[in-house]
Amino acid sequence: MNEHLAIYAGSFDPITNGHLDVLHRARGMFDRIILGIGQNPDKPSLFPVEEREAMARQLVAELATGPELAEVGVRSYQGLTVDFAREVGAVALVRGIRNVTDLAGECQLAITNRQVADVETVFIVTGETYAFTSSGLIRQIAGLGADVDRLSTMVPELVIERLRSLQADPDGPLRRMARDGHVD
Repeated sequence: MNEHLAIYAGSFDPITNGHLDVLHRARGMFDRIILGIGQNPDKPSLFPVEEREAMARQLVAELATGPELAEVGVRSYQGLTVDFAREVGAVALVRGIRNVTDLAGECQLAITNRQVADVETVFIVTGETYAFTSSGLIRQIAGLGADVDRLSTMVPELVIERLRSLQADPDGPLRRMARDGHVD
C-alpha cells in the first residue's frame, strides 16, 4: 500500500496557532505530513530558518498522538515547494485557507502546481478563531512595539517568548524590519 504523504509548506515566520490548527485538521487525512519550512528570497525573515525549524519541531513534539493521527515531521528546504514535494514523494500539498482572499491566490497556485508538477493541493479551512491571524500581522504588531503577551490567542507561548526577546534587542531583526518598513 502506498503511503499518503503530504507537505504542509510555508515560511512559518512565525508559526501561528492558525498554522497548528490546519496541521491538526490535516492529520486525519494523511498517513504522514512534513511541515516544510520554505525560504522566500524576496522577503526578509524575522527568524532564521534554523530557529523556525527548531520552534516547529518543539511544537510538533507537543502534538497529541494516536493511531488515527498522521505522524508529523519538520524539514526546511530551499527552492520550489513542488520540487521538495517530488523529492520526498508527497501526493499532496496542504494549504490553509482563512478567507476568500486566500482562496483566490491559492487556487491559482494549486492549478499551476498541478500543471507544472502533477501535485494536487488540499485546502483546509482554518477554524474561525484564526480567520484573521497571519504571520505578517504578528510581525507587524511585534515590530511596532505592541505588548506581545496580548497575542496569546494567535501564537503559541514559545513564539511569544521569542518575540519578547527580539523586542528587547535594539539591533535585532524585529527593530530592523520595523525601521526599514518590512514588517508586513
